[in-house]
Amino acid sequence: MTVTNTAVTSVLVANRGEIARRVFASARAAGIATVAVYSDADADSPHVREADVAVRLPGNTAADTYLRGEKIIAAALAAGANAIHPGYGFLSENAEFAKSVQDAGLTWIGPPVKSIELMGSKVESKKMMAAAGVPVLAELDPDEVTEADLPVLVKASAGGGGRGMRVVRTLAELPGQIEGAAAEALSAFGDSTVFCERYLETGRHIEVQVMADAHGTVWAVGERECSIQRRHQKVVEEAPSPLVEKLDADGAGMRDKLFQAAVDAAAAIGYEGAGTVEFLADEVGGFYFLEMNTRLQVEHPVTELTTGLDLVELQIEVAQGRALPAQSPASHGHAIEVRLYAEDPAQDWQPQSGTVHRIEIPGVDTEFGVPSAPRGLRLDSGIVDGSVVGVHYDPMLAKVIAWAPTRQAAAARLATALAQAKIHGLVTNRDLLVNVLRHPAFLSGATDTAFFDRHGLDALAAPVASESSERVSALAAALAQAAANRESARVVGGLPSGWRNVPSQRQRKVFESATATHEIDYRILRGGVLDTDAAQDVELVSATPESVVLTVGGLTRNFAVARYGDAVFVDSAAGPGAFRAVPRFVDPSTVVAAGSLIAPMPGTVVRLGAAVGDRVTAGTPILWLEAMKMEHTIAAPADGVLTELNVAVGRQVDVGTVLAIVDDTTEAGE
Repeated sequence: MTVTNTAVTSVLVANRGEIARRVFASARAAGIATVAVYSDADADSPHVREADVAVRLPGNTAADTYLRGEKIIAAALAAGANAIHPGYGFLSENAEFAKSVQDAGLTWIGPPVKSIELMGSKVESKKMMAAAGVPVLAELDPDEVTEADLPVLVKASAGGGGRGMRVVRTLAELPGQIEGAAAEALSAFGDSTVFCERYLETGRHIEVQVMADAHGTVWAVGERECSIQRRHQKVVEEAPSPLVEKLDADGAGMRDKLFQAAVDAAAAIGYEGAGTVEFLADEVGGFYFLEMNTRLQVEHPVTELTTGLDLVELQIEVAQGRALPAQSPASHGHAIEVRLYAEDPAQDWQPQSGTVHRIEIPGVDTEFGVPSAPRGLRLDSGIVDGSVVGVHYDPMLAKVIAWAPTRQAAAARLATALAQAKIHGLVTNRDLLVNVLRHPAFLSGATDTAFFDRHGLDALAAPVASESSERVSALAAALAQAAANRESARVVGGLPSGWRNVPSQRQRKVFESATATHEIDYRILRGGVLDTDAAQDVELVSATPESVVLTVGGLTRNFAVARYGDAVFVDSAAGPGAFRAVPRFVDPSTVVAAGSLIAPMPGTVVRLGAAVGDRVTAGTPILWLEAMKMEHTIAAPADGVLTELNVAVGRQVDVGTVLAIVDDTTEAGE
């Protein structure tokens, strides 16, 4: 970063979605004009509508748009911007892009080019940190890994965010995992270089936020713990770290040691701006340098809520050459952030695509800012009602962050807000997040990187609503549908659906959820009493197409019902319910052959693992799909013979495409 007195008057954010909106919020507050760039896939995104000026980048993929530095710089010049903020991901840690921005006469809101270069290689950065006295885990040459080194972690040298990362436990699988990691790294970062390091099964992921100016001041702005991860990507983040809090209470002085190591790391490379020094720690306070992210982090809001700082505002200030105060502000209270993803944790974290019909988080105090309430809730989201989640980018929908004086209070506030949220249209990880936040191990601070493995993903991903509550929600869906039918009826619309003046058969509706099929049979008797097996002792108080009120076991409950085609969403205090209304008659064209492997998402076939005629066993990888910047394995559903393979490498497929068929009755070679 070059010290300049040039005021930033208009900033282009070289990014999309939530982080673009986040930077815009601070820029507007500072009286700075905003410029967005967008791909064709993002043409209707909120960040495009919110910017003062928006410039189209033709194409859909990141490689054609957000990773094209020359197009982004041209857009800034055309729109009259005099600064570029990279956000996170994409080109945020690309030294060549940072240099090109400065060569074009624009202010780069990021660290010096040299600092990015030094930290750009995970291999070389570790050597430099070791020389500066920062503890590190030794790097292993993939060609020299031995049985004694296992397990190891394969990592992308140029990457982050869990991409290009694999855990390897046997030497036999190492070559294949290196190949897969290299391919994923090349796709995500344009660099296929990977390396290995010793893998700590139960480490704690601790990171320190740093902020430095061009005048020699370096702040360590509190630590964060981000140990709960899926696929080595963070899911729950918090500040301060429960581990550091515990050990410091015992007199270990871990926080001071972490802060000093982070400051030493930043000083060693002449760092300026916002950055994060990441460490892997053990339960007794030992820690090792992992990497330095030379950018703003996804989880920066928890630091903002505990310090009151606006880190984006500070980035802009430092980029203009202004000095930081000598001391950073003290932290107070506790903040927890969760990443709400469009993905299905119960199905190997499969990403989802489609329309988000509605997203409503109750009790939000602020968006992209620091709440003033003593117990505040913040929402940073890249989507709104009606947004379409495509296949080209990360499936994160939003970040929801709670602050409270204590960790337990923050967890309770956040869990309740998520449980009561209305999220219609896509499967998300919401139930998983609620279950984690309410889990005794989480509340006790036992949050290492093996959290999901230790406590069982099946249990953690289970629906928040109980089976009996879900069945009552299905009954509410049936009653709302009946009310809608009567509302649109041309004859005697005021009568209940199925009404007879003599006893008759029950009304019947069938709804499928992710875990069960609910056959709802009911009949409305005098006084609103329901004759049904859906739940015991149920009375109907009122029913409209959007709202049903029932008395269940003597307790009055309200159910909000929303329908989008055959998708039905029921929200109540008992938990959310998502259903598909099953038609009375099956469309024969929707039936597929037994053993069919169906594409669970739109994507591109990147590798094949078997050929037609091969005998395979259940779980054998048949092919790999790339979607949302990650590889996803499509495996054989049962033992048998691969009789059909309908795709080739490079083919793009839609969700629901029959990719292959495994026949368990065919002999190999037939």
